[in-house]
Amino acid sequence: MPTALAKPKRRPKPQTLAELLKNLGGVRPSRIRMNPPPGRATEKDVIRIEAEENRLFELVDGVLVEKAMGTTESLLATRISQWILNDLDQRANDLGVVLGADGFLRLRPRLVRIPDVSFISWDQIPSGEFPTEPIASLFPDLAVEVLSDSNTPREIKRKLEEYFEAGCRLAWIVNPETRTADVYTAADQCTHLRSTQSLDGGDVLPGFKLPLKELFASTRRR
Repeated sequence: MPTALAKPKRRPKPQTLAELLKNLGGVRPSRIRMNPPPGRATEKDVIRIEAEENRLFELVDGVLVEKAMGTTESLLATRISQWILNDLDQRANDLGVVLGADGFLRLRPRLVRIPDVSFISWDQIPSGEFPTEPIASLFPDLAVEVLSDSNTPREIKRKLEEYFEAGCRLAWIVNPETRTADVYTAADQCTHLRSTQSLDGGDVLPGFKLPLKELFASTRRR
């Protein structure tokens, strides 16, 4: 099984700001923290900023990139977490744990990502005791990203590559605007789901189903 510190895809070292933004997936410059300077940030900066400013930054090759997430995206991510937790509670065997949109994961040195929802199998933690450090060297067996306005296709593509390089087995990219979702079983293997279809847990969460119609209905009062 790949580990949380899997060998990364080789990327060219940026020489200009334009190249840096391109490498990061074309993210908005306003999401890049300049202090510490790009390339020199560490996990300590990620932890410090979260504690002092209550802002979430991912660490990408020593660059601090603010996590993009709006109110609606947070609501949908929370509902997905609830569905997964309810499913896990109904099972006879304890498959794993669920993290929300502030769950830092070290995929490799100098790369810390924060999926909107992460399911992590106990298979990654033979001791059966979840790590206590602020940033754990774990990967999402299932990674969920709920798209925000400031997310770019290239940014999501890079995240998918990194998730699957680390050992991820399933990823859901949820689009609130179109009320659809893309399901990935590899970074280059995608199935598009219409609003009338359901998310499926596959081999990661066998038997799990979440109708997109029910998910997006959670944005309206019952």
